[in-house]
Amino acid sequence: MSLSSVQDLARREAIDEYEVLGREPEPELQRLVELAAAVCDVPTAVINIIDDRHQHQVAAVGLTASVCAREDSMCARVLGDAELVVVPDARLDARFATNPFVTGDIASVRFYASSPLVTPTGVPIGTLCVFDDVPRGLSASGARALEVLAEQVVDVLELRRLSRELARSNEQLTQFAGQVSHDLRNPLAALVGFLEVAADTPGVSEVPDAARALARAESSAARMTAMIGDLLAFARVGGGARLAPVDLQQEAKAVLEDLSAEVVARRAEVEVAALPTVTGDGTLLRALLQNLLANAVKFSAGHGQRPVVGVGAEAVPGGWRVTVDDNGPGVAVEDRDRVFELLARGEDQESVDGLGIGLSTCRRIVQSHGGRIGITDSELGGACVWVFLPQRKAA
Repeated sequence: MSLSSVQDLARREAIDEYEVLGREPEPELQRLVELAAAVCDVPTAVINIIDDRHQHQVAAVGLTASVCAREDSMCARVLGDAELVVVPDARLDARFATNPFVTGDIASVRFYASSPLVTPTGVPIGTLCVFDDVPRGLSASGARALEVLAEQVVDVLELRRLSRELARSNEQLTQFAGQVSHDLRNPLAALVGFLEVAADTPGVSEVPDAARALARAESSAARMTAMIGDLLAFARVGGGARLAPVDLQQEAKAVLEDLSAEVVARRAEVEVAALPTVTGDGTLLRALLQNLLANAVKFSAGHGQRPVVGVGAEAVPGGWRVTVDDNGPGVAVEDRDRVFELLARGEDQESVDGLGIGLSTCRRIVQSHGGRIGITDSELGGACVWVFLPQRKAA
């Protein structure tokens, strides 16, 4: 594929993401072209989006927005330069002298000036241009204003793109949360009911071990019910964490109690070092620890060895770095970003049961706290999942 073809492909993909073609002019874009015409003191201003075949006028003042062939476009001739262009008289410029917008076949442009629309990734997708049918110049302040307004056009396009992506993400998340609610709450309610029946069975209270086990099970079920409700609410509102002091040592203790059956069944060795009190959402941080510990035990045991898991923390500039280490197979370098995506797994995790949503949930929780999460190699031989939690003030 030629360089020009690659550039055209990148431009087309960027334009498609903005979803601006074939639509009524956006009010924000329309106001920007009106402002461009005013500050440059010209009758006509246009926002042009240029793909591999056409020039699309997506907002205009002084003419009716339309579409023309790319080969007829004046802006297409300078799009690759990605810089401000000012032409006092297009008839005297070799780039434009025979252009139909200049010769009278389409229009009779004399003065022409344009500033490129360049995406944050560096792809030029069009121009903000102003023109007049008489020769003239453009002041330094007018030229600078045209550049600034072109940047504003891209900002508007980016904001609308991000807003659409967020809306789609929230819609998908709400649907997913509803399904999780159905899939988790119904069997959990049944479990709670069975535990209540068992606890009320005559003679159970006289068997200390049975009564103690049922009490722990009821406590775990109650915590799980609260956690599911809070996590679903967290998903629906887009991730707002309620900030308060959270003792990670106590949360880890509660998590290990909830995971005790799994730890015993897999003969796992779990060591928790001294953990700090941080500012965050207690329910969410407990869910974070539970996901990370459960993953560490599960994936280590899934490869036929006794799981060894270590949890620790250290103070770092600006906050705390919490780590969960294991002796499992680790995560390949090329998978370390992908495994945090919804329903994604590393190649070594395909044989282990689960939906692949745990690390995606962890990342959302960490991000809601203004932190970061990642994976490195562990001194235990497997993976080390690290979490940076910044110092924050409680609400």
